[in-house]
Amino acid sequence: MMHLVRLSEAPGLPLWRRPVSLLFLMAFAMPVAFATWSALLNNFVIEAADFDGVDIGWLHTVREIPGFLAIGVIALIMVIREQVLGVVALMLLGAATAVTAWFPSLGGLLTVTMLSSIGFHYYETVNQSLQLQWIDKDRAPQTLGWLVAAGSAASLLAYGLLVLGWKAFDLSYNFVYLTAGGFTAAVALFCLLAYPQFEAPNPQVKRLILRRRYWLYYLLQFMSGARRQIFVVFAAFMMVERFGFEVHEVTALFMINFLANMAFAPLMGRAVAKWGERRALAFEYVGLIAVFLAYGGIYYFGWGVVLAAALYVIDHLFFALAFALKTYFQKIADPGDIAPTAAVAFTINHIAAVFLPAALGYLWVTSPGGVFALAAGMAAASLMLALMIPRHPEPGNETVFSRLVATPAE
Repeated sequence: MMHLVRLSEAPGLPLWRRPVSLLFLMAFAMPVAFATWSALLNNFVIEAADFDGVDIGWLHTVREIPGFLAIGVIALIMVIREQVLGVVALMLLGAATAVTAWFPSLGGLLTVTMLSSIGFHYYETVNQSLQLQWIDKDRAPQTLGWLVAAGSAASLLAYGLLVLGWKAFDLSYNFVYLTAGGFTAAVALFCLLAYPQFEAPNPQVKRLILRRRYWLYYLLQFMSGARRQIFVVFAAFMMVERFGFEVHEVTALFMINFLANMAFAPLMGRAVAKWGERRALAFEYVGLIAVFLAYGGIYYFGWGVVLAAALYVIDHLFFALAFALKTYFQKIADPGDIAPTAAVAFTINHIAAVFLPAALGYLWVTSPGGVFALAAGMAAASLMLALMIPRHPEPGNETVFSRLVATPAE
C-alpha cells in the first residue's frame, strides 16, 4: 500500500527521505542523461547522420512538441499522483537517452528524441509544480538556486568524465549514451521505491485553468521559450559548424558553463531574495540583449572563437536567473493553481519552440547573424515585460497596473 506522508510530518523523517532531498536527487539525476545527450548531439548527428542546419532545426522542433503538449499533465494527474508521474517521466528520459546511438538516421533520431523529450518535459512540468508546493516561499529563491547548482554539479560530472575519457579510452557514442541514460533511469527507479508519497496541504486543481491575472506570467513564459530556443538550438551548433569543435572541446565548454553555474546559482538565489524578481529578470534580459548582438557580430564582423566561447558561457549564466520567473509565480498564485498552471505555462513556453527551430533552420542557412539579431529583439521585448512586475508581487498585485485597474479575482 502507498505510504502517504503529509508535508507537515516530513521533518520527522531521516534527512535523506525528506521532500527537498527527493528534489535534490532528481535535480542531480536528470542532467546526467540530458547533459550527455546535449554534449554529444551536434557531433553525433553531423558524423553519424550527416545533418545540416535544416535537419537540426527539424530535430529540435520534434523535441519540443512534448513541451507544447505538457498540458496533458493535467489529464494524467487525474489518475496518477504528481510525484509518481514525475519519477516515471524521469525514467523514460533515461531509457530513451540510453538507446539514442542505436538509431543513426533522421527518422530514428526523430523517434527516440520524441520519447526522451516526453520524459524530459513531463518531468520538468511536474518537478516545477512540486518545487513550488514543497518549498516555503521565504526559502524558495535560495533553495531553487541550490537546486540549479545541484543540476550543474551533475552536468559537470558527466562532462568531466566525457572530457577525460572520450579520447583517452576511445569511447563510443553508444557506450556513453547507454551509461548516462542507464544511470538516470536507475536513480528514478530508486526514487520511486525509496520515498513515501508526500501530501501537500493544498489540493491541486485538476483541470485546465487560464486566469486573467496571470497574463504577465504567461507572456514572460512565451518569450522565454522563444528566446531560449535560439540559444539551445543554434549556439552550440555554431561552435561545431563554424569553428569545428570536436566532442571533447564542446564538452569542455559545457563544463565551464556548469562550474560557473555551481558557483553563481546560489548567489543568484540570494540576489533574487534581496532585490526581487523584477530587478533580477531585467538584469538577465539586458545581459541577453548584449550577448545575442555579440553573437551576430561573429558573423557580421568575423569575430573569433574565443569571443564565441566566452559568450556561450555568459549566455548560460544569464539563463540560470530564470528561476526568478518561478518565484514570481509562486508569490502571485493561489496555492491550488500551481500544478495546472505549471502545465499551462510549459505549453505556452513551447508554442514558439514548435515552429521556431525549423523556421529558423531555413534562415540559418542564408543568414546566421540574422537569427541572433532576432533573438536580441526577443530579449528586448522580454525586458519591457519584466519591468511590469511590481516590487512586491502578491495575489491582487500581480503587475504594476494592478493598483490602477480592478482585476476580477477569477
